[in-house]
Amino acid sequence: MLNGGNRKLMSRPLKSNKKELAREQREQLLRALKARFEKNMNRHQGLEWAKVQARLDANAEKLWSLSEMEQTGGEPDVVDRDKKSGDYIFYDCSAESPKGRRSLCYDREALESRKENKPKDNALDMASDMGIELLTEEQYRKLQNLGEFDTKTSSWLHTPSRIRELGGALFCDRRFDTVFLYHNGAESYYAARGFRGSLRV
Repeated sequence: MLNGGNRKLMSRPLKSNKKELAREQREQLLRALKARFEKNMNRHQGLEWAKVQARLDANAEKLWSLSEMEQTGGEPDVVDRDKKSGDYIFYDCSAESPKGRRSLCYDREALESRKENKPKDNALDMASDMGIELLTEEQYRKLQNLGEFDTKTSSWLHTPSRIRELGGALFCDRRFDTVFLYHNGAESYYAARGFRGSLRV
């Protein structure tokens, strides 16, 4: 299995979004997150929503990022908890790659390399603007153990630097009840390919 590592290439740095939701937006988002959490307990057995919400209440910028994930079709949900830090870990859990994040090349270098027919944006910059990170291959496979995702679409993954430096980028999907890892030129983009992100709260 490839190790995605922590290094990002050719992307605006991940930043903490000092943005807050209006009260009505916040309450609506929390209701949606709670309903999804309770409907999919198999993704987070042993975890309690009240404790998750307490972390969210103390981290307004994280709630803003979750709102961005939600608005772009990601359907974020808790999939794990870091026992050392206490962080709750959210992934995009939409059945297919988020609709609001498709037709993107991999990163800014790839976007700028296209002379014509440029996509509207790139996956790494969009993720950074949202305050989230692309799933690694390991994280993606963990998600696929919780259900069946991307049976009709595919998702860009965080790509190891040695592959990106040679012009490639990784993506995954699920076909024939099997998760496949592929590669493409980082400048490529498709209507059926988006990206899935993770967020620690």
